[in-house]
Amino acid sequence: MSTKVLSQPTSKLWGRSFIFIMLANAIMFMAFEMLLPTLPLFVSRVGGGASEIGLVTGIFMFSAIMIRPFTATLAAKIDKKYLLLTGMAICALMTGAYYLASGVGMILFFRVLHGLGFGLATTYFATLATENIPKDRRGEGMGYFGVGETVAVSMGPLIGTSILKTYDFHGLFYGGMGIILLAMVMGVFVSRKPATINDTNGHKETAVKWIEMKVLFPSLLIMLVGVAAGSIMSFVALYAGEKGFDTVAWFFFVVAISSFLVRLISGKMFDRLGPGSVLVPSAVLVIAGIWLLTVSGSNEMFLCSAALYGFGFGAIFPALQTWCVNLVEEHEHEHAMASFFNFFDLGIGGGAMILGTVASLFSYNIVYYIAIGVMGGFLLLYLAYSRKKA
Repeated sequence: MSTKVLSQPTSKLWGRSFIFIMLANAIMFMAFEMLLPTLPLFVSRVGGGASEIGLVTGIFMFSAIMIRPFTATLAAKIDKKYLLLTGMAICALMTGAYYLASGVGMILFFRVLHGLGFGLATTYFATLATENIPKDRRGEGMGYFGVGETVAVSMGPLIGTSILKTYDFHGLFYGGMGIILLAMVMGVFVSRKPATINDTNGHKETAVKWIEMKVLFPSLLIMLVGVAAGSIMSFVALYAGEKGFDTVAWFFFVVAISSFLVRLISGKMFDRLGPGSVLVPSAVLVIAGIWLLTVSGSNEMFLCSAALYGFGFGAIFPALQTWCVNLVEEHEHEHAMASFFNFFDLGIGGGAMILGTVASLFSYNIVYYIAIGVMGGFLLLYLAYSRKKA
């Protein structure tokens, strides 16, 4: 695979809309991350087990997948900004609604609706951010876009667990709803880039498209990353409890801080050296982090595994996202981002469902061995692809 090496970027990156969309995205994801270590506990409280927890994660992701193929069609008729705000409003309402659930069935119903809003919001966040980043600084810009998200995400699990201890689940869910409403206020200040000729020529790509074939390979890679990420998102809190670790919130904090630090350099590496300079070492770090998780015997080792995983995941996600954007024309960005996030969510959702069954039949260690194997497959696929292109 060849990627043009660019000269030192000089285009302006930091504008009002880019800053506000970065902040709004960060704040919304903080509310989402507040639920990562806590929602499985709520499912357990209303009578769910490991397989039900996997189902709760999976159905959310599949719901997001179902709405994204329609995002380009919607964007051809309705301003992306309004669609973004609509997705955020749904996320806010459903986050607060979880407290009304008296059983797993009602949680699943709210997760379906929440997933629809999440699918809209994540797609339009990414496309609006892309519109406000100069093409020659896209890797760097998307890295910073992710940094803003990661800074807030680093606080999400800590805030979520702290609220849960102090105010129980009603404080957690209503607090999360309020945070997303704050993100909506930020979103009001985002403006769209004026439409180009390509945007207004009535391209047939505005029809519903489930997969953008131009980005199929990086989308397949992010699906594998999603399986590994799903094993962390869905089961690490329960795994830590089984092992006697009491630093679950700090685990997510370390993951986020590591992701923040690596994105300060990984985007520039992508722009100058291409995807391989980021994807190969990142995959190795993710594998090392998950392996260390399986052998951890102390809180310190547990947090070291979080750092390695965070460095790897923090670089690999924006690299694949930017690669997808670079493979398509501007009027195809919605399709590219929809395919990218759909494959990622398919990995998380499908992986969580399957791995939840594995966990209930065997152990959480087996879950993480499978995740290591999946990331090993990621590395082999990319190396084979690069060798073929070379």
